[in-house]
Amino acid sequence: MPVEENPEKMIGYLRKMLEIRYFEEKVMDLLSRDIVKGASHLYIGEEAVAVGAVAATRKDDYITSTHRGHGHCIAKGGDLKLMLAELCGKATGYCRGRGGSMHIADVNAGNLGATGIVGSNIPVATGAGLSIKLRGTDQVVLCFFGDGAANTGAFHEAVNLAAIWDLPVVYVCENNLYGMSVAVSRAFPFEDIAERAKGYNIPGVIADGMDVLDVKRVVGEAVERARKGKGPTLVECKTYRYYGHSRSDPRVYRTREEEKAWKARDPILNFEKKIVEQGILTEKQVEELEDAVAKEVEEAERFAVNSPYPSVDSLYEGLYADLYTDPKTSIKNLAEAKKKGLKMRTITYRQALNEALREEMLRDETVFLMGEDIAIYGGAYQVTRGLYKEFGLERVRDTPISEAAIAGAAAGAAMTGMRPVAEIMYIDFSTIATDQIINIAAKNRFMFGGKSVVPVVYRTQGGAGRGIAEHHSQSLEAWYEHVPGIFVVMPSTPFDAKGLLKTCIRDNNPVMFIEHKMLYRTEGEVPEQEYTVPLGVADVRREGTDVTIVAYSRMVLFALEAAEELAKEGISAEVIDPRSLKPLDMDTIINSVKKTNKAVIVHEGYRTCGVGAEISARIMENAFDYLDAPVLRVAGEDVPIPMSPVLEEAAIPSKEKIVDAVKSLF
Repeated sequence: MPVEENPEKMIGYLRKMLEIRYFEEKVMDLLSRDIVKGASHLYIGEEAVAVGAVAATRKDDYITSTHRGHGHCIAKGGDLKLMLAELCGKATGYCRGRGGSMHIADVNAGNLGATGIVGSNIPVATGAGLSIKLRGTDQVVLCFFGDGAANTGAFHEAVNLAAIWDLPVVYVCENNLYGMSVAVSRAFPFEDIAERAKGYNIPGVIADGMDVLDVKRVVGEAVERARKGKGPTLVECKTYRYYGHSRSDPRVYRTREEEKAWKARDPILNFEKKIVEQGILTEKQVEELEDAVAKEVEEAERFAVNSPYPSVDSLYEGLYADLYTDPKTSIKNLAEAKKKGLKMRTITYRQALNEALREEMLRDETVFLMGEDIAIYGGAYQVTRGLYKEFGLERVRDTPISEAAIAGAAAGAAMTGMRPVAEIMYIDFSTIATDQIINIAAKNRFMFGGKSVVPVVYRTQGGAGRGIAEHHSQSLEAWYEHVPGIFVVMPSTPFDAKGLLKTCIRDNNPVMFIEHKMLYRTEGEVPEQEYTVPLGVADVRREGTDVTIVAYSRMVLFALEAAEELAKEGISAEVIDPRSLKPLDMDTIINSVKKTNKAVIVHEGYRTCGVGAEISARIMENAFDYLDAPVLRVAGEDVPIPMSPVLEEAAIPSKEKIVDAVKSLF
């Protein structure tokens, strides 16, 4: 039989498949002995897919992976010691024991990580492909996922985005016949998942997932196509997992005959036979290779078992990247800017945001914008108006109505060298994208051991006032404040809007930058010179001695009006604008409360579990002995925002409600 490929490469493919097989058998053994804990989804039977697909790429190419991702990491060059240590939750693991089996990542090797949410890695791969295109390299992304993921919304949104933008992504669907227990024949209206590609006008091809060389050939053609700028391909690899979905799966939904038929096509045994028949190795040499790999796995076990667990003191390490600071441009507030003699002009909140975006795009070529209707239309509230004329449609990208793809692609682009500003038209619509924002962008850095950064800004707007009812009027900042790993910023003035947005774009942490729809036309003084506003620094908008009012976003305007009203009655109110809810400047708030001995928290979001509850609790924990009265909340009512102007006004705070709350303390 003639040799089909370079003999050394053939031996390399066999070795990689053996590494995966023996590694996974060791994982099963350690699971049974309760040394590896938690869920673990074994890749045995599918080795040819990972090895063949990765063999068709270069070292500088990227992959994204799934909960069944051990094989992908090994094929990409993963160290068995570091992998097994990770599965054992040890400090020496790839992710310092934080990710475990379902969240393996080797960022430095181009493995952007696995995810425990089915389909969540697909938008990330699309974003990495977008990053490649914007950076002008000829890299490619391999996106591995199972058959079940091909039915998720994330799959459809992300593949569609890659198709319309001709992104260099190869989507590798590992069709192992079962999503968990539900057969593919019951989950799809056709036999071949590759048929899905027709809906996006991209190639859909099928590879024999039990044949490493066929996988390499088919994926290789797709990779070559992507490198030439011809866009994505959907590759369906028909394969079979020998074990159940997880250890607890008894596989009652499968027949013994089916399993026997697939095991007869074992990707390793058949490849070994081929290598011997082609004279590349003798049977004895194959056995020696097997023994060598087995010893490597045993060494990995010893390393993992003997490695230490992470120190409890390291619990918070790597959660956030260092805050961006620039002493040359950082100005705390408008008063400081005036004191420094900066030249002022009066512009709107909308103009301030537009200037911030423009200046950062001029300053840094890695900054780009993406979102629905942001280019030619200029955004729903005209914040991005005119920017596409200056920077082009490549850097000011209109997207389809695909919030999950927008959020996930922005995260993927951020992980691979870009600084995206992704606009979610209304914060209400971010509910569709919470998986990508909360589970991917926010968790990535910590989950992967603090070894990555995700410098993405999600610009959105919220709040009531326009009579457009619940689905366009919510204040959901408390949702995101609750999530570790992401910042929440809500400016109330043009000065803060510009300075904070510039800081957020430069910062290496993901940020929810929330604007209020009723602030866009408000005017304020903004310096002509370059400046930034630091994160986590509150602004005392009005000094007072009798009561502290903490308010942010539009509520600052109401709080200042209330303070004027209260002053007429002899009550001196200090108004504090946190500006960023996370990081939150509690020191300024606590110092104010210690001075005034009373506090009222004002926010438009729902009262229950809202921002006010968090700030109130912290005041009670840190300044209880200084309080002369309970901390009060003036918050949105616990009802969906009604359309009727009378009911809408009743559902949110007002100047009058703030005045009444403060007066009740006296």
